[in-house]
Amino acid sequence: MANDHLDNNAQLQILDKEYAFSRVYPSLNITAKIKQRTEDFVVEEHIAVTFSGEGEHCWVYIKKTGCNTDWLAQQIAKYCGIKKMAVAYAGLKDRHAVTSQWFSVQLPGKPMPDWSKFESSFAVYVSANSASVEIDGGESIQVLKSFRHNKKLQRGALKSNHFKIILRDISDTDDKIFEQLKIRCDVISKEGVPNYFGTQRFGRNGNNLDQALKLFSKSRFKVARQKRSMYLSAARSWMFNYMVSERVDGNVWNRRIPGDVFMLDGKSACFRDDAREVGQLVQRLASNAIHPTAILWGEGDTMVESQSAKLQSRIINQFPAYRDGLVAARLQAMQRACRVVPAALTCCRQADNFIVSFSLPAGSYATMVLAEIFSDLR
Repeated sequence: MANDHLDNNAQLQILDKEYAFSRVYPSLNITAKIKQRTEDFVVEEHIAVTFSGEGEHCWVYIKKTGCNTDWLAQQIAKYCGIKKMAVAYAGLKDRHAVTSQWFSVQLPGKPMPDWSKFESSFAVYVSANSASVEIDGGESIQVLKSFRHNKKLQRGALKSNHFKIILRDISDTDDKIFEQLKIRCDVISKEGVPNYFGTQRFGRNGNNLDQALKLFSKSRFKVARQKRSMYLSAARSWMFNYMVSERVDGNVWNRRIPGDVFMLDGKSACFRDDAREVGQLVQRLASNAIHPTAILWGEGDTMVESQSAKLQSRIINQFPAYRDGLVAARLQAMQRACRVVPAALTCCRQADNFIVSFSLPAGSYATMVLAEIFSDLR
């Protein structure tokens, strides 16, 4: 482990934050522009829950435009006259998009809020504060539905996200180009893409990676709990991406390596490789019923053995500060699928634009699907 003797400053210098993780499919040499308008990126959140119809939690499904999730949670808290911590959501959604997501509001002994009045007061607030740093005047909300429930919405409690994305300014608008895009989408719908974490995970200019290293190297460096979690996640997501990229290079991102750990499609349940069942494993991998995994580094059983363990060690040991810091932070090791297969993937041409729609399990990134379709997104 030659890198073990590098100090943290040296490791920071060799961390190539512009590193291009390997792609599976040959480049089509077609570029496009993404998010040219807020309505070009539409996300609908889906949660598997049967509402009890009673309880102290009010769940509300809101379609928001141009709004930061956490900021909207603050507005809900103000309207309901409660502390922000009483408002929960499953995950953050992009501000520069049209997104529909669930919030739960803890209101013991109180009636369901009048959400139509919230819509009206929100519009008035935006209009009155359009000069604010947090508001640009394009924010809007629509309350789609609400229910009483006996449980709080938990972070990460998502089943999937459905995306509808409009790509504009395609570099070549010849009919043959759009046919190539459709063929690529068809292949992806069957074979999937590497389940990389998107660049947004690492912050602007990879700043979260720098902050993680600072967190590990300076005991007096104190940050808020939410930021600490963000920096730790960035560090192990970076190492995960490296491991997946290594598997892509070896053409085994979707195949078995001896000693692998596999994850059931659409589930978090994992199981170890069994050399006695190689034929069955190969069939299940080919049908997308299971996926190879790579580790989200932390303390505890890494599960892998044999060749898979060697690959893991080779990558993890390239980042000794992250490796040791994540264990010291007491993060538990977890597995994440190396492959994700977009569900219900459809695409079409609209004038000179290209529209693509698909669903992904929680935690997977739409931009990583697009990266296998277009050679560059601006």
